Amino acid sequence: MTVLASGAAPALPPSPYRVVGRRLETSDTATIELEPVRSGLPPFSPGQFAMVYGFGVGDIPLSVSRIEGDRLTHTIRSVGAVSARLASLADGASVGVRGPFGTGWDLTAAMGRDLLIVAGGLGLAPLRPLITEALTAPERYGRVNVLIGARSPGDLLYADEAERWRAAEARVLVTVDRPDDTWRGDVGVVTGLLNRADLDPGATAAFLCGPEVMMRATARDLVRRGIAPDRTQVSLERTMHCGTGHCGHCQLGPLLLCRDGPVVRWDHAEPLLAVREL
Repeated sequence: MTVLASGAAPALPPSPYRVVGRRLETSDTATIELEPVRSGLPPFSPGQFAMVYGFGVGDIPLSVSRIEGDRLTHTIRSVGAVSARLASLADGASVGVRGPFGTGWDLTAAMGRDLLIVAGGLGLAPLRPLITEALTAPERYGRVNVLIGARSPGDLLYADEAERWRAAEARVLVTVDRPDDTWRGDVGVVTGLLNRADLDPGATAAFLCGPEVMMRATARDLVRRGIAPDRTQVSLERTMHCGTGHCGHCQLGPLLLCRDGPVVRWDHAEPLLAVREL
C-alpha cells in the first residue's frame, strides 16, 4: 500500500485570526469567515483543513469551505463544547488557526474529465471550494455533476449557491431523507441520484464526502458502473487531535489521516475501510 504524500504543516503556535462574518446555515450549523490579524497562513487547497482554536475551550479540525486570498471560511456543526463555541462567535471575536493540514482534492488528475461530486450532509463544506474552482475554469474539465443529500430540507447547506452552480452549467441534483410539506424534490439516499446524473464512466473522475457509510456505498456503486477506483477520491475523518500525525488518534491502517489524508483515493481507502475495527 502506497502512503499518500504528506501535506501537513509543522506544529507551530496558532496564528491570530478574527471573525469578520457569520451566517446561520441550519438550526445547528453556522459558517464563519476569518481574516488574519497580521500575516495570513500559507495558502490552503480545496480539501485541506485547519486546526481552529477557541480560546478557553480548545481546538478542533475544520475543513475550509471557501478560500479567498488570506480569508478562510469554515462551516461548523455544533456537536461539542469547542464546535458550539466557534459556531456562535460574533464579528470581531478572536480565534487561533494552524495549518494548512492534510491532502487536498487532486483536480490536476481530473483535468480533461467529467466531474462527479457527491456530498452528504456537512460533507458539502469541503467540496464547496472544489466546485468553485472547477466552475471557475470550465475549459479544464468536461461536464460537472453535483449530487447533494441531506437529512431534511432544513439541513441543506448553501441553497443559494446551488442556483449559482446551475447558472454556471453544473447539473445539480438534491435529495433529502425526510421531506417536509414544502419539499417538491427527490426523496431518498444520495446514491439514488446516480441514475439521473449525466455520466460517462470512462471519462469521469469522482469526489465524495459525507458519512462513511454513504461514501462506501457510492464508491462501490461507481465501480460497478465502470468508474475505476483510482479515479474516485474520498475525504475520510477520524478523531484528529494534533494535525501533524504525531498523536496517532486518526490512524487508519498505515495512514495517519491528518497527515496522509483526509483526501484519499478509493483504491487506497477501500481495503482499509473493509477491516473491522476492534
